[in-house]
Amino acid sequence: MLTPQLEITLVAALAGAACALPGAFLILRRMAMVGDAISHTILFGIVATFLIVRDLRSPWLVIGAAGTGVLTALAVDTLRRTGRVKEDAAIGLVFPALFSLGVIGIARGVGNIHLDLDAVLLGELAFTPFDRLAWGGWDLGPRGAWVMGGLLLLNLILILAFYKELALSTFDPDLATIFGFRPAVLHYLLMGMTALTVVAAFDVAGVVLVVAMLVIPPATASLLTDRLTHMLGLSAFLGVAMALGGYGLAAALDLSIAGSMAVIGGVLFALAFLMAPGRGLIVQIRQATQQRELLAQQMLAIHLLSHEGTETEREENAIPSLPEHLRWDPAFTERVIRRAERAGWVVRKGDLLQLTETGRQAAREVLEASGGDLLAR
Repeated sequence: MLTPQLEITLVAALAGAACALPGAFLILRRMAMVGDAISHTILFGIVATFLIVRDLRSPWLVIGAAGTGVLTALAVDTLRRTGRVKEDAAIGLVFPALFSLGVIGIARGVGNIHLDLDAVLLGELAFTPFDRLAWGGWDLGPRGAWVMGGLLLLNLILILAFYKELALSTFDPDLATIFGFRPAVLHYLLMGMTALTVVAAFDVAGVVLVVAMLVIPPATASLLTDRLTHMLGLSAFLGVAMALGGYGLAAALDLSIAGSMAVIGGVLFALAFLMAPGRGLIVQIRQATQQRELLAQQMLAIHLLSHEGTETEREENAIPSLPEHLRWDPAFTERVIRRAERAGWVVRKGDLLQLTETGRQAAREVLEASGGDLLAR
């Protein structure tokens, strides 16, 4: 038998991976907020179904919640198709209405049972070891682990079975229609998969963590790769990392488990946002700086060439006067000169800056490419 700590991390890791897989397609389809809406509106389905069956263990609650998730997607899509309401506004209309009905139902109809708003929003992973699955007198472990493991397996099977169709309808719905793939059917398949996953994770993780697990891992993975297969694998891996790291943080600092996992997810996204190869903010700033300095280096070469051999050369091409003539900061001017020196474009002759043959050729190529416009300016 696993320790309670390992059981909690196992359930959370399975939930993170299971949520991240449909979440990857939601991110690519720019439908992340639909996942957020579904994770909230299923509360209405749970409460409405409970008021009918009066049994928190009834499988009809899962069916009702999943149905509400699909209904949410259908309502948002229907409003969007009218052309009078954009998708973000449609989500803003459907999601608060259904979620509020669920909250009212909890307050008025199911107040005497273990279904309260705090549990709905935050969940409590610490209780998962107490909800056991037994069969034939054998303790099979936490029920949440079996449920989330089953949903993870189901999501994997559906994605493998319909990978080509889901990928094509995600990136090019029109071409998918031409090939007879029926994007609308695939859309609702994805919504059903999302709704089932959210319903399963909802009981152990709560709304806040479910939304984080749906959105953060695939959003982070999208910064790290352009290939869908890699993005799916990375999303699942990051969902697991988010769960493990979050539990470690919660255990170390005695914090909310769900909140700590969401925080770790945010940290992972921030790291990818800043340092992702090729598209991280730091790389982009460095590339923009290098591009600016290259352009300045070319402008410097053109300026030197335009005054080379003229009566104004000693005045215009003198190093102390270049910041004034080029309207640059002196420190930036010195940085550009050093860059041009490293490239072999210029040499210093006392206070005078002169082009090398390489620099002249580079300046002429830039002028030819611009049609002489830069020299005219």
